[in-house]
Amino acid sequence: PWRGHLGLRLLEEVIPIINNSRTTLLFTNTRSQCEIWFQKILEKHPEFAGEIAMHHGSINKETRAWVEDAIRNESLKAVVCTSSLDLGVDFAPVETVIQIGGPKGVARFLQRAGRSGHQPGKESVIYFLPTHAIELIEASALKHAAKNKSVEDRIPYLNSFDVLVQYLITLAVSDGFMPDEVFSEVSKTFCYQAMTRDQWQWILNFIVLGSQSLQAYDEYKKVEVDENGKFQIFNRGIAMRHRFQIGTIVGDANITVRYQKGGYIGTIEEYFISKLKTGDIFTFAGRNLEFIRIKEMQAHVRNSSKRTSKVPSWMGGRLTFSAQMSQMLRDELYSATDNMANQSEEIKALKPIFLRQAEESIVPKPNEFLIETFETSDGYHHIFYPFEGRFVHEAMGSLLGYRISLLSPVSFSLAFNDYGFELLSDKEINIDEVLDNNLFSTAYLSEDLQKSLNYTEMARRKFRDIAVISGMVFTGYPEKGIKIKHLQSSSQLLFNVFRDYEPENLLFQQAFTETFEHQLEEGRLRIAMERIANQEMVWKKCINPTPFSFPLITDRLRERLSSEKLTDRIQKMIAILNKKK
Repeated sequence: PWRGHLGLRLLEEVIPIINNSRTTLLFTNTRSQCEIWFQKILEKHPEFAGEIAMHHGSINKETRAWVEDAIRNESLKAVVCTSSLDLGVDFAPVETVIQIGGPKGVARFLQRAGRSGHQPGKESVIYFLPTHAIELIEASALKHAAKNKSVEDRIPYLNSFDVLVQYLITLAVSDGFMPDEVFSEVSKTFCYQAMTRDQWQWILNFIVLGSQSLQAYDEYKKVEVDENGKFQIFNRGIAMRHRFQIGTIVGDANITVRYQKGGYIGTIEEYFISKLKTGDIFTFAGRNLEFIRIKEMQAHVRNSSKRTSKVPSWMGGRLTFSAQMSQMLRDELYSATDNMANQSEEIKALKPIFLRQAEESIVPKPNEFLIETFETSDGYHHIFYPFEGRFVHEAMGSLLGYRISLLSPVSFSLAFNDYGFELLSDKEINIDEVLDNNLFSTAYLSEDLQKSLNYTEMARRKFRDIAVISGMVFTGYPEKGIKIKHLQSSSQLLFNVFRDYEPENLLFQQAFTETFEHQLEEGRLRIAMERIANQEMVWKKCINPTPFSFPLITDRLRERLSSEKLTDRIQKMIAILNKKK
């Protein structure tokens, strides 16, 4: 199909693969997708009851351990899972892996393939199941990448002072440390190779005095210096809180899900549960549950026989293309305009899609950048196709929307996926006019990006993680966690204090640096803008949505429609397009 999300259309193609293998792992990109596939397989094939299981990070630890043991004992034919089974597992019975939906990166795909064939002389076997037609381009790119052993680089973190603070406090909690010895050790690492002596001294002052603007508060004075110059923590309360909070993985606050009578089921991120009303039914851990109440960071539920379309969603599901994956995807797409002899089987299979795309628009060549515009009942759609991944598209869409609004007053709503982004407005934009104003110029890129994206608010949320890792904000004792809104308000107060009175604070500055380098991927954005500026701009005024634009439109609709209403809406859109054809 032009647009999918779950890949359930190909469920029956998966069954023979499961039956022909000792054990099969079905990897999904999100926990909600994992839940749905598990439910649908059992619904369509009840004969798998007792032979299929589910594994993801929000299911309780005992259940996950049971599933892992069952795989080793060959008592399971299949496990639907997420990245929770990516690493550190060695299951000899696993013969086959199925990747459902684009993995968004070569390394992740090869890592998952390597979960199979863990026996002498055996080969790893992985199937790629696309959830919609355009993902076949990803399949072709992955095949070439695996053949050529192309694995993407990762953007390194530099000067992560929050982690350094946590490390120093860990040393101080134990036997203490001498600053010169630790500086010699730390400065040899890649992350802190450029750290100056002044920055090191600031970090030492911070853990002892609590930084310049916090010196009046004793709770930030954690480390003491003895007569020999050793840095150590003697306060048992400070040491205990640090031990509870140690670690550098920070996510949204989790709510424990329990039956009303006390049975533990798992955990769900707070933002999902906060949307539920008493009596709402949702699917979790393979069961339909009725929400009763939240009490002391616990969601009380009961089993329900009612059907539901609500499945927990997790913020960690927002994967994006790596830079190398984006490049390979563009190369595969450009091959669609080559001689058939040079095309992969996947690109050849997409010929009907490309022909339909060419009816309304074009399939871009390497020197072309495609922009499509058309009108629907929702408004005027302006769609750009950089093929750079959703994070870059989010930043680029906001940036272009801001720059266009400077030329004439207009408001946009933004939708984006890994292939492009859409600017939807209530008035038509003349693309030629805005392109004549250097729309893709990298001049003033940082300044325009800050103005277009509420940059300070993004840094504020990044600072919450930094405040937790560095120990400025305490996340609570076991079974008495602090709600995410309280963590946010505490870190926000610190953020405002540093902004107004201590802007040179290294942890405050780190929030802005990491927002730019890792969340907005400013380096990738700049390179993409330079590439696009050297391409020929092809503006196509379309009558109807195209196959390339269809995923973007439906992604935007998904944000505000339930799954049933969305399915109905997509079917109506397809019927209209087929009728017009």
